[in-house]
Amino acid sequence: MIQEIAPHRFRNEFYIKTPSPDSYILYFQDGSILLNHTDSLKIPKFSELMAADGDSVSGHCDYLFSIDDKEYFLIDETAISLSGNETLALYPTSVIRDLEPLWISFAAANGAELHRFYRNNRFCGRCGTANMKSKKERSMVCPCCGNTVYPKIAPAVIVAVTDGDKLLLTKYAGREYTRYALVAGYTEFGETLEETVRREVMEEVGLKVTNIRYYKNQPWAFSDSMLVGFFAELDGSPQIHLDETELSTAVWMKREDIPGDYTNVSLTHEMILLFKNGLA
Repeated sequence: MIQEIAPHRFRNEFYIKTPSPDSYILYFQDGSILLNHTDSLKIPKFSELMAADGDSVSGHCDYLFSIDDKEYFLIDETAISLSGNETLALYPTSVIRDLEPLWISFAAANGAELHRFYRNNRFCGRCGTANMKSKKERSMVCPCCGNTVYPKIAPAVIVAVTDGDKLLLTKYAGREYTRYALVAGYTEFGETLEETVRREVMEEVGLKVTNIRYYKNQPWAFSDSMLVGFFAELDGSPQIHLDETELSTAVWMKREDIPGDYTNVSLTHEMILLFKNGLA
């Protein structure tokens, strides 16, 4: 999965730092990410901006994390101009999943998540005052009322519902993503994760489940989530009652009929392949 980047080491401790020429920069604007396209798409270094913007850019940088000895900084949306730069360009953030090697994709996805956090919390939700970035932790603090906001991490479940040698596969409604997926949904207040599993399966496909078993979890920066994977068995009738506001399709599929061309990026894909290969 995308976060499994060993032997590389991800360090997300909070620091206030200044970028060096060899630091990597993450810059996002209107749903796009800045990438170097000289040979293949890759995250640019700070030195690639220095000639055009000089030291002015460093004042708009926030240290995010490091992978091994490589430090990553987020640059404010208003800080740079790409005029005359022939090696850097903006690309839709959808390319992040395809960046190689996998740890580069992981870095870009986490940078995008923190970019959304800073962008979406510019003002205090309690009193409306402009927030300030904390000097001691990764948070936004209101200087007026003291309200503190931390990066959004929403718990959500991924559920592989099985019936003997068949797996329930779904497709989302109204999304560009058209691959088969699993039943999924966010945990509501006051719910356990197992209760979320039962509710989401009933709401989306009208089925009851039993023997709910935890499999694995995954930080999923693309939706600011912590995904928690479960396998569950059908309890009762296999007749599907589709919630068409959430799903366009839901089908029972035998192991041998499940497509095998999934990637190693997501928990959903790993669980589907695990069942297909008879390991779950």
